[in-house]
Amino acid sequence: MKNKTLHLIPVGLSESPASEWLPHDVRQLASRLDYYIAENAKTARAFLKLIETQHTLQDITIHSLSNKTPAQEIQTWLNAIPEGGEVGLVSEAGCPAVADPGANVVAEAHKMGINVVPWVGPSSILLGLMASGLNGQQFAFNGYAPVKNDERSKQLKSWEQQSRRLNQTQLFIETPYRNEAMFKSLLQHLNDNTRLCVARDITGKNEWIKTATVAQWKKQPTPSLDKQATLFLFLA
Repeated sequence: MKNKTLHLIPVGLSESPASEWLPHDVRQLASRLDYYIAENAKTARAFLKLIETQHTLQDITIHSLSNKTPAQEIQTWLNAIPEGGEVGLVSEAGCPAVADPGANVVAEAHKMGINVVPWVGPSSILLGLMASGLNGQQFAFNGYAPVKNDERSKQLKSWEQQSRRLNQTQLFIETPYRNEAMFKSLLQHLNDNTRLCVARDITGKNEWIKTATVAQWKKQPTPSLDKQATLFLFLA
């Protein structure tokens, strides 16, 4: 009896055409699936429109996932797939299950003996790291920094100490409307010799990636980062 398959399908990081960031075979696979688990159903539908699905959107089942979705509910979704059937897992942006609640779906799939197949597509973490010139062998993705100023200051300094001790690149993101405030905090709290990379709108029309020391950044105009997806990386 043929086993079920969970396909991990990356979605875009920007509004660029899918042909620029998703291989043809992956687009074809995604277009034929009629069962999805998604971090955001609205984003998933936009992705499906972009790749021109073989089914009408009304005929495609999309289950909405969050970090609070119980394991039992995920199991129910996966159990509903017929033997030999397929389901797609998509994130709100980039690769599913990486800094994403989709990891919980993958974990349950493994427990249930379902085949898990990752597909090639954009990851802001890897693309930013590739373009930064920082250490690509030792790195840590930290998610979000604290919002409160005092907590954020302590966290940035802690990450910098870890970076220096382990020669480890530190990566993190911020809510887009707080990007410029975060950039100012980085210049305020990091050592002048620390190399800082700002990677804005990766794969998009406003893509801009630059690495410089904190001291060099302080002598330059503040980059325009407001409301644009941005990845920050630094190496002490």
